[in-house]
Amino acid sequence: MAKNRYVLLTVDTEALPKRAITDHVQRLMWGKHDQGRAGVAEMAAIGHDLGLKHVFFVDMCGAYDRLEEILEVIRWLDEDGQDVQLHTHPEYLPESFWLEHGLRSKPKYMNQYTDETKAQLVIDYFAHLLTKTTGKPVLAHRAGSFRWNASTIRALKQAQIPLSFNNSMSAFYHGQCVFSEATNEPFLWSNGIIEVPATEKKILPKVGKEEWWARLTYPQSAYFHIRPWWGKFLLDIISDSPDFAVVLLHSWSLLYWDDDGQATYVDDQRVQGYHKFLARLRKDYDVITTPEFLDLHKMGKIKTSHMVDLTLAEVKSKKK
Repeated sequence: MAKNRYVLLTVDTEALPKRAITDHVQRLMWGKHDQGRAGVAEMAAIGHDLGLKHVFFVDMCGAYDRLEEILEVIRWLDEDGQDVQLHTHPEYLPESFWLEHGLRSKPKYMNQYTDETKAQLVIDYFAHLLTKTTGKPVLAHRAGSFRWNASTIRALKQAQIPLSFNNSMSAFYHGQCVFSEATNEPFLWSNGIIEVPATEKKILPKVGKEEWWARLTYPQSAYFHIRPWWGKFLLDIISDSPDFAVVLLHSWSLLYWDDDGQATYVDDQRVQGYHKFLARLRKDYDVITTPEFLDLHKMGKIKTSHMVDLTLAEVKSKKK
């Protein structure tokens, strides 16, 4: 029976340089380590066990020198029936990539781009690779570390990618983007792109600090600047939370961090915990993919709450 409450399980699938010594795709996407394995295949298997699918946002920039390995991850996820969409960390692309396309590498971060051409190149180039690999159009994009601006959203429109998963108040207050709308509800950008915000909760900041927004993630992690005691609170929000939510994971979310800040397998505790989390989530929500989101939106079952002027997300609009 349909619950008419919807959640997307989004997984930023990435292999960034500083999070492993070597074999970055094997360690950070597949989660393969000498002691055991806990990566995208394990997440997918848990989903299959419960009749759920994940949205894997795959980054091809962070380990660009291992592109063929990443494309194999994409092929596997697609053949497994998962929803594979676009994630981008262009700050890790080699200088040669930009030179090949006649552009400067700086500024490196996508939220700092003022050149529409640069944003368009990143979206077009990697969306094309993704579509070439899966044979399916790209429907959604999330910028690495939620670093985006108006140029990113315009590039999505040009590339005919209808969904943006970039809005985050937490990212805004950490200087990773120049604007975000304080909402968990899908909304419409003035150029027609549908924004699907990260599900976040405003919590009390420390005295003298700016606003503090905590994300709905698994597991709760210091990486997202969330105090440990809020972990239980965020898991509990599914009992009385909004009718629409987005859960954020990474391909390394079932692993642990060693003393050097690198991903490692310790045990299956997080794997088992994730199974329990999804089993609980399934009782309250219909877990959907991006194609299902678009269908539900077309039918009026998921509505956009309002329209936001895209010029608010221009680089120059950042306020001190």
